[in-house]
Amino acid sequence: MAHAIILMNLGTPAEPTPAAVRQFLRAFLSDPRVVEIPRPLWQLILNLFVLPLRPKRIAPAYEEIWNQGLDGEAVTGSPITYYTQRQVQLLQQRLDAVSPDQLLVGYAMTYGAPSLKDTISRLAQEGATSFTVIPLYPQYSATTTGAIYDQVADIIRSSRNVPDITVVHDYWQHPLYIEALANSVREHWEKNGVAEKLMMSFHGIPKANTRKGDPYYLHCCGTAEKLAEALNLPREKWEITFQSRFGKAEWLQPYTDKTLLEWGQGGVSSVDVICPAFAADCLETIEEIAVENRANFIEAGGREYRYIPALNAREDHIQLLEAIARERSPGIPAK
Repeated sequence: MAHAIILMNLGTPAEPTPAAVRQFLRAFLSDPRVVEIPRPLWQLILNLFVLPLRPKRIAPAYEEIWNQGLDGEAVTGSPITYYTQRQVQLLQQRLDAVSPDQLLVGYAMTYGAPSLKDTISRLAQEGATSFTVIPLYPQYSATTTGAIYDQVADIIRSSRNVPDITVVHDYWQHPLYIEALANSVREHWEKNGVAEKLMMSFHGIPKANTRKGDPYYLHCCGTAEKLAEALNLPREKWEITFQSRFGKAEWLQPYTDKTLLEWGQGGVSSVDVICPAFAADCLETIEEIAVENRANFIEAGGREYRYIPALNAREDHIQLLEAIARERSPGIPAK
């Protein structure tokens, strides 16, 4: 009898083509956890406007990041899949040192392949009888981790022999998470110097979601404050912002792109940007943050713009994942 750890991320198109992007977006944007517009109206918008137009616009961006990570680093396929697979490999190595053959590690994607259902089925065939799902979202949101709970519920409803599944709700304030973020910033500063401002850019959600009870905004603020404290940064040296908004509704503010424009126009000459909500680099960090927003900041008058990579496969990140697995999984022996 073995226990399995499943790392779970958002997902990616299978290929950097309009057809594959369309298939991915259809699954992603059809989830009522992601878009809460009334279904008939949203399906009309999605099928008449979004799916016919958006895949053609963003497929070239996927093509640019395919098979390479930040700074031209060679990866295989989609960066988010590559880094997630590396996390699985390294976590498996650490757990094998504790209890060989008794702890299995796999991964799943909320949208795209492999699905959570398929991953659980595969791991069960390898001997797993219980499962801990670690969503790679440090800050809980109904739009991300909530969607994973839905998939777990679907698996339970459709199972005759219900699997023993535990889901980690969040880890936005875990000491090892804050330490890993702080380490990545310090290492960046040692190599590149300290910029005038540190921007902590989190993925955005509609502001209405927080009014309905989503704790994501509070979790993001908590992470930002703890990271600033760990770095001994005074409040005027850092800012929390939100990126990747979609549609015309008001999203969490301040917005990343608009803040960078204001800083560039206002005389801020250098900025470091970190995205604490992303456990692996992907389109939203490599393209949107490291490329698009850099160009906007420089065009607005800024001189130096540096993106601090996601935690990806850093050793301290894998140590964090191991700690979470130990804390939330039955039968893992203590160190």
